[in-house]
Amino acid sequence: MTSPNPLPRRRLLLQATGAAGLAAASGAVWAQTSRLPVLPEWRDTAQRVASAGVPLSELAPNAPDSHTVRPGDTLWGISTLFLTSPWRWPELWGMNLEQIRNPHLIYPGQVLVLEKADGVARLRVAGAPGGSAGGSANEPTNTVKLSPRVRPELLDNGAIAAIPLNLIGPFLNEAVVFNGNELEAAPRIVATQEGRVMVSRGETAYVRGDLKGARDFRLFRELVPLVDPGTREVLGFEGRYVGTAELTRPAGTTTADGRPALVPATFRVTSTRIEAGVGDRLSPVPQQELVAYVPRSPANPVEGRVVSIYGDGVRAGQNQVITINRGQRDGIERGHVLALWRAGRNTFDRTSVDKAPLRLPDERHGLLFVFRVFERVSYALVLNVQEPIRAGDRFTQP
Repeated sequence: MTSPNPLPRRRLLLQATGAAGLAAASGAVWAQTSRLPVLPEWRDTAQRVASAGVPLSELAPNAPDSHTVRPGDTLWGISTLFLTSPWRWPELWGMNLEQIRNPHLIYPGQVLVLEKADGVARLRVAGAPGGSAGGSANEPTNTVKLSPRVRPELLDNGAIAAIPLNLIGPFLNEAVVFNGNELEAAPRIVATQEGRVMVSRGETAYVRGDLKGARDFRLFRELVPLVDPGTREVLGFEGRYVGTAELTRPAGTTTADGRPALVPATFRVTSTRIEAGVGDRLSPVPQQELVAYVPRSPANPVEGRVVSIYGDGVRAGQNQVITINRGQRDGIERGHVLALWRAGRNTFDRTSVDKAPLRLPDERHGLLFVFRVFERVSYALVLNVQEPIRAGDRFTQP
C-alpha cells in the first residue's frame, strides 16, 4: 500500500550533537543538554495531527494497546510497534501535545496508550487529559501519572531519540567526503615517536604544515574516489579515517650544527580507528553542530543507487552504513527515509512452448535513514533489510 506524503518537516524534532564533542572510537555514544523552542508552526502541525489521527489501516497488525517507554527505546522502535510504516511516527506522535508541552521529548517510564475511535488511532500518555486522574479499567496497572510541564532540554535526563544515535555517532566524525584533493596541502605527519612505523592512542607524532590556529584534528589516509554506479562519474573523495590528534607543542625553529632548522609541531594521538603513520593528513575537527533528525519521506520523488559500503565491506546488512549517489543538489536532506529495492531476476516462461524470456519486477526489501549529506553523495544507515546490500542497488522514496 502506498502511504500518503508525511507531514511537513518542521515537527517533533529530535536533536543530536555533531562531531566536535564526539569520541572518535567506534561505539561512541553522546548526549547534550540544549534548548530548542517549540515554534508555532510545529505546534500547529502537531495540533492538526492530533485532530486527524492515523487511519487504523496504518496500524501494525499486532499493535499493542499500550507501551511503557524503557531506557534504550527510540521513537523509531516504538513506532515500529504501532505502525506499518514507522517512518511516519510523527503522525502518531502529535497526540502528546497536550500532555507534554515540548513535543521534542519522550522519557522512559511514560506509558503510551493507543486509542482507537471513528476509524483512526491516537496515541496519548497515560494519566494525562483524556483519562481519569485515578486511572481507568482499561489502563495498565503500571501506569505512570504525569502532569503537563515544559521540558525544553533535548536528549537530557534520559530523553529518547528518534533513531539509535550510538549507531551513527562515530560516523559524524569519521565519514567525510571531499570534493577534490583538499588534503594534498593539509598538515601531515612527518615523523613519529622514537622513529616507529606506526603510532597508537596516547603516543606522539610530529606534524608539519599550516595548522591555521586549530588544536584538534582528525587524521586521514589516502582519499578513495566515490564513483557513480551508473554514469561512472566521480562524485567525491572519501577520506579513510585514521583517528584524532591534539596539538601539544607548536612548531618552531632551532639551530643545528650552526644552521637553522625547522622543529615540527608535536601532537598526541587521542584516538585511532587504525594506527597512524608518516604521511597521514590532518583536518581540523569541525565546530559542534546541532542536527535535527526528523524521519520523513522526501517531498519529491527520488531515485538513485548505492555507491559503496562504508569501510572494507562488500555487502551491508542492518545497522551498517552505506554511501548513496544523491546529495544536497538532488534535494536529499538529513532525516530522509528511503526504500531499498531488489532487482528482479531474468528468467523464462517454463509453462509455454516458446519459453518466452521474462523479467521479474523489482521488489522492495529494506529502508535507509540518511544522516549525513554532502553536495553529491550522502551517508545512510540501513534500518532494516531482507537481503544483503551491494553497490549498485537501487533506492527510491518510500
